[in-house]
Amino acid sequence: MLDANMKQQLDAYLQRLVNPIALTVASDDSPKAKELVELAQEIDSLNDKISLTVTGADGGRVPRMEVAPQGEKARVTFAGIPMGHEFTSLVLALLQAGGYPSKEEQNLQDEAAALNKELNFEVYVSLSCHNCPDVVQAINLMAVLNPNVTATMIDGGVFPQEVEEKGIMAVPTLYLNGEEIGSGRMTLADILHKVDDDADAKAAAALAGKEAYDVLVVGGGPAGASAAIYAARKGIRTGVVSERFGGQVLDTLAIENFISVKETQGPQLAAALEEHVKEYNVDIMNSQQVSALREGSDGLKEVELANGAVLKSKTVILATGARWRDMNVPGETEYRTKGVTYCPHCDGPLFKGKPVAVIGGGNSGIEAAIDLAGIVDKVTVLEFADTLRADAVLVKKAESMGNVTIIKEAQTTEVVGDNGKVTSLTYKDRKTEEMTSLDVAGIFVQIGLVPNTEFLKGTLELTPRGEIVIDNHGQTSIPGVFAAGDVTTAAYKQIIISMGSGATAALGAFDYMIRN
Repeated sequence: MLDANMKQQLDAYLQRLVNPIALTVASDDSPKAKELVELAQEIDSLNDKISLTVTGADGGRVPRMEVAPQGEKARVTFAGIPMGHEFTSLVLALLQAGGYPSKEEQNLQDEAAALNKELNFEVYVSLSCHNCPDVVQAINLMAVLNPNVTATMIDGGVFPQEVEEKGIMAVPTLYLNGEEIGSGRMTLADILHKVDDDADAKAAAALAGKEAYDVLVVGGGPAGASAAIYAARKGIRTGVVSERFGGQVLDTLAIENFISVKETQGPQLAAALEEHVKEYNVDIMNSQQVSALREGSDGLKEVELANGAVLKSKTVILATGARWRDMNVPGETEYRTKGVTYCPHCDGPLFKGKPVAVIGGGNSGIEAAIDLAGIVDKVTVLEFADTLRADAVLVKKAESMGNVTIIKEAQTTEVVGDNGKVTSLTYKDRKTEEMTSLDVAGIFVQIGLVPNTEFLKGTLELTPRGEIVIDNHGQTSIPGVFAAGDVTTAAYKQIIISMGSGATAALGAFDYMIRN
């Protein structure tokens, strides 16, 4: 199961085990069960602090591997083969069960450990999903820290019947005590917010006593991270408040146009951004949603959060980014996560051997089509305009694939489904007005971005599209309030451009404070 390099790395990690751990594998004669036994045996052979027990089918999910401190009842379970992106989740589960401390923020660990109700988590994953490990690792840590919590990872590829029965069309999908509580990437803070009845009050109390900042950055994507670094380097008090550090970059895989770096992955870049910001004295406040911006009576800017807390600052930099644009057609909302989806890497394997559509012929849309072509039966790309906006090299590659069809001047008008799942979509030929029904199991929406500025309407100048109007210093229509990145009128929405605009906004804010 493990190649020489992986085995060497795992061996090095397992040297950090403090206490003995026990692995229990439930197996049968299936090929996947044999793979899991082989994996467990290889792990067992690497360290004498590990003991392995293999049992037969017992009425539960098979194959599965349970991880527990020696002598304790297992609370962390992997149903399926924890390889691919989930191999890291397995390594961390082994280490944490063996007493090696987590690097997660201590306040979040304390909150998880203090939960006093029974929480049985199950998360359905795909091994190709880059967002799934965040959820798996979060619930695993909660289970390690708290005896009231259990965590089970379920590989949808190994348990397709469960996926079918529950109508799961997107991963990760998280269940708590048998009820679905969310899908998509979630951090430990996000999950705690869902299950801790006092989460909002605790967060508000923790933020209430914050001193006023010189620069408060709203948003933790490339623009926000860049702004925070450039501000902190000036030696001024800097804070960052964000829903999730990394922003939309976390949902992006292959990044091949970031100058000086031949290729990187979105989650990798996001982690690097956060680590770089942490090199400076920046107050990072994650998992926070901003609800309002206003002028305070004391001359400071006030940023109100959804939990009721208010942060004050001499200047504010808005870097709230953008999100995928909706099609705004009947059926889209109803079938979201039930066939209407956005990430080909995460959700593509759920549509193996089935027909799908990609909405949008820009770089993201054509890249999605290329990625999906190797998984699904066929891909139909629907582009509204009469030309494709994607790079020529991508279009050429897509057109060379035998199961990719590109249709231009096609306007999607309706998402159709049955029994809780997408079955087709309807589109209009914009040249002939002819309506066509296209049988698809999944619809991947890739039609550009819409700025996250709902909370700013009526506060400062926005374009009709909702973008924040800025000058060449990043200044908005409110003195002392700056903006950067995809949320602004910047001509092009690119990571490298967002980083540059973040630096511009920070320098603009610093200059403003010097002059005022």
